[in-house]
Amino acid sequence: MNSKLSGDLVIMKGDNCEKLHNKSHYGNLTDEGLQLSLIEALYLMEKDKIKVSKNDEKLSMDNLLQIIHEKKLYSKYIVYRDLRNRGYIIKTGFKYGSEFRLYERGTSPGEGHSNYLVKVASENDNIQLSDLSSYVRVAHGVNKYLLFAVVDQENDITYYNVEWTRP
Repeated sequence: MNSKLSGDLVIMKGDNCEKLHNKSHYGNLTDEGLQLSLIEALYLMEKDKIKVSKNDEKLSMDNLLQIIHEKKLYSKYIVYRDLRNRGYIIKTGFKYGSEFRLYERGTSPGEGHSNYLVKVASENDNIQLSDLSSYVRVAHGVNKYLLFAVVDQENDITYYNVEWTRP
């Protein structure tokens, strides 16, 4: 399937867009077509599901990967790829101040609610305890758990399930 890079989105048009969205829950369907994030597009390129062009010039995976690096999205991509490969449905978590919402296997948007908010950090990031507390409070406030994904220098991921408890 062919798609075009447009700013921070990749836009797909055609009959297969709706099928890809409805079956695997990638992107958002709009009047323009299927809008994919750069992270989703790179994942689908890696799986050889789409081809991406910019100004009628085909982009390689390395080209899109370079854009991901420039926009400092690589750690988020590593986590996205790992969770998708494990069979989870992942949608944006911007509304909740996190990178992603994570749906349990067998549950999808429209059929149920996400169980987790995913926050991504590098092992070298300095995170204030007050910030971590606010992430947990937001997750608890919307009846979700916080899955904190820490990516190390070797791109290995350690997941922490952080829950709010009443003392």
